[in-house]
Amino acid sequence: MKKICLTVIGLYIGLLAAFSQQLKQADSNYTSRKLNIEEINFVSSYYHQDGNNAAVTGGIGSQKLDDFSNYLEVKLKWYDRKQRLNKVGADIGLDYYTSASSDKIDPKTISSASYSDVRVYPSLSWSRENESKGTAFGFGASTSTEFDYQSFGLNGNFSKKTNNKMGEFAVKGQVYLDQLRLIYPVELRGSMPSGGGLYGSDNRNSYSLDLSWSQIINQRLQVSFLLDLIKQSGYLSLPFNRVYFTDESVHVEKLPDSRFKIPIGFRANYFIGDRFILRGFYRFYKDDWGLQAHTASLETVVKINPFFSVSPFYRFYHQTAVDYFKPYQQHTGQDEYYTSNYDLSKFTSHFFGAGIRLSPPAGIFGISRFNSIELRYGHYTRDNNFNSNIVSLHLKYK
Repeated sequence: MKKICLTVIGLYIGLLAAFSQQLKQADSNYTSRKLNIEEINFVSSYYHQDGNNAAVTGGIGSQKLDDFSNYLEVKLKWYDRKQRLNKVGADIGLDYYTSASSDKIDPKTISSASYSDVRVYPSLSWSRENESKGTAFGFGASTSTEFDYQSFGLNGNFSKKTNNKMGEFAVKGQVYLDQLRLIYPVELRGSMPSGGGLYGSDNRNSYSLDLSWSQIINQRLQVSFLLDLIKQSGYLSLPFNRVYFTDESVHVEKLPDSRFKIPIGFRANYFIGDRFILRGFYRFYKDDWGLQAHTASLETVVKINPFFSVSPFYRFYHQTAVDYFKPYQQHTGQDEYYTSNYDLSKFTSHFFGAGIRLSPPAGIFGISRFNSIELRYGHYTRDNNFNSNIVSLHLKYK
């Protein structure tokens, strides 16, 4: 994976150098209606987690997982005959993970189909902004593919600015149509429906409506209010998760086939002089499975000089358990729904770390439009014996 990551970065830098030379030669020939590169982003990250409450083995056992992720995004822009700003975005992501707990789906084998997997997720988007009217709208499509999961998504958005350009209302609708390959624990495969094949299949659909209002209060303060309405239906369990009852019998996780979620959030950015930016966020979440959650975060951007900054951050999170959660061997035959997935349990978590951003005036590696590079590290811990670490590298060409 290290070779793959270095190769991708090398190709990325080579493409940027070629683009930079071409743009320098062609700048004098460009008009406002020519297609231009708005920005190119490349993000590479490594994630590691560990814990001892694996849902695959009924809420006990190793949760160790490693994930290598690479993501490339290209944004293009141009003005049409009516001087409307058009943008096209294309991106692709590639994740490779290995999981100790997933190997326990079939403990009699050295490795199972889900021990390691690759996820590929490309997407396309288009938007048009009428700057004189302060309106914009756009559409997008995405897909995600891995061994036991296939997802297809569509979205549309619209925004309108106030006459003084100080406020903006935005609405976005999204639809995800997913198909799951039902990989049951090996000892339960004979008793579960499979449609005549080795694995069965089922569907999961998600619909969301995102509403937001953003307002510039003054030169120092910007705020946003966020409201999401999310509806899920279909197979919402995870077929490889075991649940052990008090009588020591083992079952496949069973959850309701619908879920309605309402997150409500508030975001504020406050500029303290030219060197400090405070970014605050709060969100309240509630759904009809009985889960309630509070999220609060603060990030402080400290500009050491115009070309170098550091950004320490902290996020607090607390949630209640869903109505259907019980630990290992606590469920009974009287329970209609049951899970021992500790992601749905009651817990409190903390996520903290820092980012370092460099944007020299001459550009990174001497490429003027290759304007920034950022390295971020975060440590996550929660009070049910779970922790993780993530490090990411972000390269931007603009």
